[in-house]
Amino acid sequence: MEWTDEQHTLLKHVTNAVKLKENRVKNVIDLSEEGNTVPFIARYRKELTGGMDEEQIRSILKEWEYANSLANRKSEVIRLIDEQEKLTPELKKKIESAVKLQELEDLYRPYKQKRRTKATMAKEKGLEPLAEWLLSLPQNGDPDQEAKKYVNEEKEVVNQEDALQGARDIISEVLSDDPEIRKKARQLTSNEGCFVSQVKDESLDEKGIYEMYYTYEESVKKIVPHRVLAMNRGEKEKVLKVGIRPPRERIVAFVEKQYIPKPTVAAEHLKEAIEDGYKRLIEPAVEREIRKEATETAEKQAIHIFSENLRNLLLQQPLKDKVVLAVDPAYRTGCKLAVVDGTGKVLDIAVIYPTPPRNEVDKARTVVKKMIAKHGVNVVAVGNGTASRETEQFVADTIKELDQEVFYVIVNEAGASVYSASKLGKEEFPDLQVEERSAVSIGRRLQDPLAELVKIDPKSVGVGQYQHDVTQSQLNDSLTFVVETVVNQVGVNVNTASVSLLQYVSGLSKSVATNIVKRREEEGRFTSRVQLKKVPRLGAKTYEQAIGFMRIADGKQPLDQTSIHPESYPLTKEIMEKLSIGAGDIGTSAVTEKLKGINAQELADTLGAGLPTVKDILDALAKPGRDPRDDVPPPVLKQDVLSMEDLEKGMKLKGTVRNVVDFGAFVDIGVKQDGLVHISKLTNRFVKHPMEVVSVGDVVTVWVGDVDHKKGRIALTMLEPQKQTT
Repeated sequence: MEWTDEQHTLLKHVTNAVKLKENRVKNVIDLSEEGNTVPFIARYRKELTGGMDEEQIRSILKEWEYANSLANRKSEVIRLIDEQEKLTPELKKKIESAVKLQELEDLYRPYKQKRRTKATMAKEKGLEPLAEWLLSLPQNGDPDQEAKKYVNEEKEVVNQEDALQGARDIISEVLSDDPEIRKKARQLTSNEGCFVSQVKDESLDEKGIYEMYYTYEESVKKIVPHRVLAMNRGEKEKVLKVGIRPPRERIVAFVEKQYIPKPTVAAEHLKEAIEDGYKRLIEPAVEREIRKEATETAEKQAIHIFSENLRNLLLQQPLKDKVVLAVDPAYRTGCKLAVVDGTGKVLDIAVIYPTPPRNEVDKARTVVKKMIAKHGVNVVAVGNGTASRETEQFVADTIKELDQEVFYVIVNEAGASVYSASKLGKEEFPDLQVEERSAVSIGRRLQDPLAELVKIDPKSVGVGQYQHDVTQSQLNDSLTFVVETVVNQVGVNVNTASVSLLQYVSGLSKSVATNIVKRREEEGRFTSRVQLKKVPRLGAKTYEQAIGFMRIADGKQPLDQTSIHPESYPLTKEIMEKLSIGAGDIGTSAVTEKLKGINAQELADTLGAGLPTVKDILDALAKPGRDPRDDVPPPVLKQDVLSMEDLEKGMKLKGTVRNVVDFGAFVDIGVKQDGLVHISKLTNRFVKHPMEVVSVGDVVTVWVGDVDHKKGRIALTMLEPQKQTT
């Protein structure tokens, strides 16, 4: 795009904010304006971005959006003040120099059209000159005598005190609109103020969730994000009363120094106006601003935690080519069973009643054994919902009686019931009951977490903290971005991917994804990427953005199975010819060996190509079907059950990290309840956040600390007993 001088100025602001090279930042903005998606820019335009990842690109685009909206607001504010004929060169310069929206709004406040206030009513009574006289710091005269001039019963100024009160109301508003005063009040409150919470109605807190906040205070400067959200929720549920205690005396003293710099006969009235203006107008506004800012910071952190947990959950290693028997546990309605083959196809459905009230254990065992033998089941996936404990014991006992080796694994079924009852679930399995669909979802979730979890609202997948307390639009935006990023990092098999998975591919909409699946079902599998150009509504730009992320295994063109973009096929053929690599050699160990000694920089220079693109092509030729999820530890498979009663202090166990929050990590150690490793028990070194040490899906070694059977809580540690510090 053609860049104006104003846009170049905005570019400098964005560059300073993201701390990246200006020409790279400009390239990202240009690419985005041309209609390129974030995943496409990150993967296929590395020469222009310097190899930025999706997060960096997104942060540039967000800053660019903010810079433009700030610039538009500045123009609007200048116009509005100019229309009042109050725009001075000095004020215009201050407005143009503002770098934050809050700063800009502070400058505009004195000129903003206000609803009727005490000050506007006083001005209507003609008391503004009296206020100006008091503000002029008169050395002589008597305020009472001066006020007499303004007594006017028709204007409801009955006596001198009425006149002086009106003048003080005007002064209170003047100082409350003063941007420097507001800035200082905000600064002092942020640095020296305290969050304070008190119990408002204990009866509404039956479980004592907010007990620690009944009488609580913490510095605004030091309060951690999750406490802000906890107090906000307690206030929303009317359990708590929350506020900020500012350093009132310090702020009032500062205002007095600004407005009463020397002795004056008006001192008494000015002090009263300052006290009132601060207490009535500034303090509540500053409290709202600081609480809003603290909440925004806390929400940003909560959304970040949720996003990172979701990213790691989606990147869990798939259990490829395994026949899975999935069990959705229940009591009264029975456990629903579903066998799915290595491709996720449903082979069998059944229901058994091994749990109370029916306790048909022998009958259930016969059914399970037959299904395992008939379909060659390798692993049993047990959902972790209601009756999971008893069902797990039943499964463990059953597989011990088998001749072949079968393992089982507990699968987090969060969101499975949401999917099962959804329109998508009904469309996918119209002939199955809701619970049967849930069993299928549990099995497929073990086989390919990404392909199955994209069918579920990300908020329902069971990771994160305080997700219901944050701005939902921002949460949805962030989680959708994470899903898109992961789907495109992994890539999709265009011949097996569902509409749910395809719609997250760079550039594809749900309708185009639907058209791809429809075309596949009507005309059979795709044999080349070029065929996708014939899909309705998949135009040239969409094809460019999406095609590199869609793979075709065993197609006519061997490169279609790789992450190499078709625009780079000519370059790839040059490289293959230069290195004597045949089409059938791609992905073989011989090619891997051959590529080990290649100097990518020399090759790029020889061919006049970009180094990042050449490196990516070489990687793809060595590992055409590389899946980043293969680097993640596989799920922990089990053959026996552990209960809370089996746990002893100091016991060493292996577990899987299920959730990471600000104060620690929850680890599944194979009992019904996940254990908590507090942040102080993750490592001996100091860490600001648990994510510096662990991620969702990590397989970790832990030792049992305390077990509270009554509350169902397990405290774990990742510090070896002899290395633990008190």
